[in-house]
Amino acid sequence: MKKRTKYLVASLLLSFLTSPVLGADLLPVPAQTAVPAEPDRWTFSLSPYFWMAGLDGDSQVFGLPSVDVSQNFGDIFSDLDFAFMAAGEARYGRFSVFTDMSYVKLTTDAATPRGILADDISVKSTTFTALLAAAYSVYESDRDHLDILAGVRYWDAETRITLSGGLIGSLSGKDSANWVDGIVGIKGNYFLTDKVFATGWAMVGAGGADIDWDVLGGLGYQFNDTFSAILGYRAQGVDYSHGGFTYDMIQHGPIIGMNIKF
Repeated sequence: MKKRTKYLVASLLLSFLTSPVLGADLLPVPAQTAVPAEPDRWTFSLSPYFWMAGLDGDSQVFGLPSVDVSQNFGDIFSDLDFAFMAAGEARYGRFSVFTDMSYVKLTTDAATPRGILADDISVKSTTFTALLAAAYSVYESDRDHLDILAGVRYWDAETRITLSGGLIGSLSGKDSANWVDGIVGIKGNYFLTDKVFATGWAMVGAGGADIDWDVLGGLGYQFNDTFSAILGYRAQGVDYSHGGFTYDMIQHGPIIGMNIKF
């Protein structure tokens, strides 16, 4: 009898522990559920760079005859007063906002051939450009992306000529123009290895200018999740003319920079 009672108690206890109501809580089985993907979040990047560009084209100020310009980077660098160049991006999922800014100030001094009307001539020129564009990724993987973009580029070009000495004594004049162009294009990154990637963009537009275009191609090396370095070649052209002011120029040359993500 006692033996039978022991079997009955053991049977009841086993049924209690394995019941759907309480057994599942006392003896949990790990659920085989997928780990949810990390939600989209904002990421930011800043890319200061130095563009070793030469300059070719035509320039006209004060309604004077146009001047053919052909300067390599060495010529420009010797006249360089100040330069600032940087690109930046804010990205959320497939959407992003992209900007690229450049400011260059040059001064050229020379003596006049005969020194009768003036002894010296000084030419100061400043050029500022700023691009603001919205982009959407038509292709995206863990590290690669190809974006289409649309935006506007603002231009501000100014030339100041100062004559001194001779019969004129001192005379200074300034001519300038600013305008906005609509821009469309593509940009992207593609990793060739775990560390090496190709990057670039191609844009074209018009508005204040007859045409405004910009092409960049380069290779980058990613040191870690935060820093990478980029070496490439960039060419940018614009053809603007209004009244007696003409700025029909192509800048082209090697570009070196870094990218900081945060």
